Amino acid sequence: MFALYSIVAVFLVLVIAAVGFIYLAPERFTHWAIKQARQRAGLIRKEIDLPDGLHYVYLEGGKGEPLMLLHGFGGSKDNFAMVARYLTPHFQVIIPDEFGFGESSRPLDGDYTPPAQAEHLHALTQALGLSRVHVGGNSMGGQIALTYAARYPTEVTSLWLLDSAGVWSAPKSEMMKIVEEGGRNPLLIKSENDFAQVIKFLMSKPPFTPRPMLNVLARARLQNLELEQRILKQFSGDSVEKRIAGLSTPTMIVWGEKDRVFNVATAEVLHKLMPKSQVVILPDTGHVPMMERPEESAEAYLRFRKSLGLPPMIESSQS
Repeated sequence: MFALYSIVAVFLVLVIAAVGFIYLAPERFTHWAIKQARQRAGLIRKEIDLPDGLHYVYLEGGKGEPLMLLHGFGGSKDNFAMVARYLTPHFQVIIPDEFGFGESSRPLDGDYTPPAQAEHLHALTQALGLSRVHVGGNSMGGQIALTYAARYPTEVTSLWLLDSAGVWSAPKSEMMKIVEEGGRNPLLIKSENDFAQVIKFLMSKPPFTPRPMLNVLARARLQNLELEQRILKQFSGDSVEKRIAGLSTPTMIVWGEKDRVFNVATAEVLHKLMPKSQVVILPDTGHVPMMERPEESAEAYLRFRKSLGLPPMIESSQS
């Protein structure tokens, strides 16, 4: 009995210490948690300067055919860290902070439209010596991925779209209705509390995250607010529909059934535009499936890749 009490006491001490660390040193804890997620996925932070002076910071890990993953508006390379855990055993995964976000170049007067972003990313792949890539993207990242494939169809082996932006003919989403009625776009944040609300808007069932950690992440976005407002206008004014009509790149479209940012019916619009596409709708899932349902998202993608005659099936997270 004494031994049991001792174990419980030690456990409580560890819990109290962890809670104290979170609340007394939230920045250190947040950076530690991010680092742990990268290590678990086998990702290493790298950076490169392109000939035009553009600076990219990216995560890379794994071996196999290259798979470049593109985050959405207001996001960063670490948005794909959880799902990358299931992908690096099979592919060379490359996840950049896109131009204007994270640690990559962020000039205030830059061109952040999807065509410009695609050009910058093409320069990145060339600098990394990649002649052909598989490309995936969430939200704005999907819009850029589609634009990249339309511009360089012989260099993109396949596409993976997760709740992609750029399809404005689809039925209106909750976010679009809010903006049309004169409300502020829920994706823009002007306070730490706004950021906490954005997480709830993006996910059907957000995982618990201590508020001090959310505040650390919020401050990083608030520092980029002026630029984010410019970027939002630029990509919101760009449609991919004419650009990709008839695009024959094999494509996996994954959508969260409860996406409040872009209506789930958008998946079917994309499917009709792209003759070699297939669709998976994830139930009880919001706008960022790779964060909310990383294993299910990866399973869908790996099944898709296997259907192309490429490896493999996912290993259970219980293994």
